[in-house]
Amino acid sequence: MSAVTGADLREAADEMTRVLLPHRERDWSVPAGSLSWSCWTTTAHVAHDLLAYAGQVTGRPDDGYLPYDLRVSPDASPTQVLTVVQACAGLLAAAVDAAPPDARAWHFGPCDPVGFAAMGVAETVLHTHDVTLGLGVRWQPPQRLSALVLRRLFPDAPAGAAPEVLLWMTGRGELPGRARRTSWVWRAAVD
Repeated sequence: MSAVTGADLREAADEMTRVLLPHRERDWSVPAGSLSWSCWTTTAHVAHDLLAYAGQVTGRPDDGYLPYDLRVSPDASPTQVLTVVQACAGLLAAAVDAAPPDARAWHFGPCDPVGFAAMGVAETVLHTHDVTLGLGVRWQPPQRLSALVLRRLFPDAPAGAAPEVLLWMTGRGELPGRARRTSWVWRAAVD
């Protein structure tokens, strides 16, 4: 299995749009699954994180996040918010693909471009799952993207179907014979 790339980020954003866009007329003010955020806010959060990760990869700070933030207009429709996600995924994809593999930037320690790509894919597919729960849509993260995320961010993940394991690792699902997780941290830092 290869490292997480810009193409994987674009695929995750495309999947989010494919799954959620048909439901753009629903009430996106409802909570996204078990989160306290609305479906709209959760989707805007994905865009925020993707842009923040792109800034980290290109700015390469070694002591914290760059002091800027994405503000999605509160009047933006769900379609527009999904377009912002696509734009931010494209920015992170370009940053990851252009960065040398030995580049490092801060994410609770030094993180490589592949780690930022994996976090971007994880944020996108996990929060797509949250929003689909809020909107009452059956969906689970794609197998290949889930496996990439597990390999890079959760090296201690148990064996099993990657989507179910990813949801369990992040407190969003059940695995037979294992207690539901109530806290978790992924391992993005390297070195």
